[in-house]
Amino acid sequence: MAKKTVEQEQPRDGILTKPKIKRPSMYKVVMLNDDFTPMDFVVSLLQSIFGRTLQEATEIMLQVHQSGVGVCGVYTFEIAEMKAAQVVEAARRSQHPLRCEIEKA
Repeated sequence: MAKKTVEQEQPRDGILTKPKIKRPSMYKVVMLNDDFTPMDFVVSLLQSIFGRTLQEATEIMLQVHQSGVGVCGVYTFEIAEMKAAQVVEAARRSQHPLRCEIEKA
């Protein structure tokens, strides 16, 4: 006997209906400015962790530098949390005080 999956239609009062699937909440990964982390290091992290192009990474880095905060990307909670932790870990390994947080989008 095959198990039903979420995609299969469910009988209800003799009528087949598709289940409603709630989209997961999304979270912004935001990088916070400091006066010590080198700009090229920030660009490198934006490329390696967030898959940004050199131009995109440079634009985000400049936004962080000029306004104090920049959005690196928007993801589901678990992915946003993981990426923020990767940024902080890489910064600590390189002895930089860079901070990265997540906030609901």
